[in-house]
Amino acid sequence: MTAPLTPPPHQPPHNNGHSDPWQAPDPMTGHLPPAPPAPEKDGPGLRAELREAASVTLGVALVGLLLGALWLWLAPRIPLVSDSTAVYLKDTEGEQAVGVDGTFTLLGLAFGAVSGLVVFLWRKRGGIPLVVGLALGSLLGGLLAWRFGIWLGPAQDVAAHAKEVGKGVVFDAPLELKAKGALLAWPLAALVVHLGLTGLFGPRDPDPYAGYYDHAPRAAEEPPGSTQA
Repeated sequence: MTAPLTPPPHQPPHNNGHSDPWQAPDPMTGHLPPAPPAPEKDGPGLRAELREAASVTLGVALVGLLLGALWLWLAPRIPLVSDSTAVYLKDTEGEQAVGVDGTFTLLGLAFGAVSGLVVFLWRKRGGIPLVVGLALGSLLGGLLAWRFGIWLGPAQDVAAHAKEVGKGVVFDAPLELKAKGALLAWPLAALVVHLGLTGLFGPRDPDPYAGYYDHAPRAAEEPPGSTQA
C-alpha cells in the first residue's frame, strides 16, 4: 500500500498556471491578480543576432563607396595655378574648402537617415547587437567614403601635377576633408533615426494585467451596503 501523493501542509500545491493560493487578493477588487504569463522565447538568439549585426556592419560600410563617389561629384573644386616656381590659389577669397567639408557632412547625414530607416524596416525588433553593428558600419562607411573619394579625385602630388600641366594653367587641388568631425555625421544620423523609429513604432511587450480591472465584478467596485437609485 502506498501513501497518497499529497504535498506537505507547509508547502503550497503546484498551481499549473493558476493563481497562487497563498497570494493575498487585490485590495481594490477582492480578487486574486492573474497569473503571470508563461515565459516565451525572446528573439532569435544571441548567435543569430550577432550574424545579423555583422551583416549590417558589412552592408552599411560598403555603401560608403557610393558616398565617396557622390562626394567627389558634388563637392566644389579648388582651382590652383602655378608660375613655375610655386603653386597658388587662383581664387584667394573662395570658400570652396568649406563647401567640400559641408558636402561630405550633408551626404553623411542623408546616408545615415536612410541606413537607419532601412535597418529598422529590415529588423523592427531592434536589439543591442543590431544597433552596434549599425553604428560601426556607419563609421567604417564614412572612413571608406573619405579615402575612396580622395583616391578617385585629383592627384595628391600638387607639385608634380603643376609641372605636368605647365605654367599659368589652372588645375584642381586634391580632394581633402579638413573637418574630420564630418566623419561622425553618418553614424550619428543613423543612430538617431533608428532609435527614434524603434521608440515610436517598435514592438511592445504585452501587459499581463491589461484589461484585468475592466473585467472585475461590478459589486467589487462598490462598498458593501450601497444601494442604487
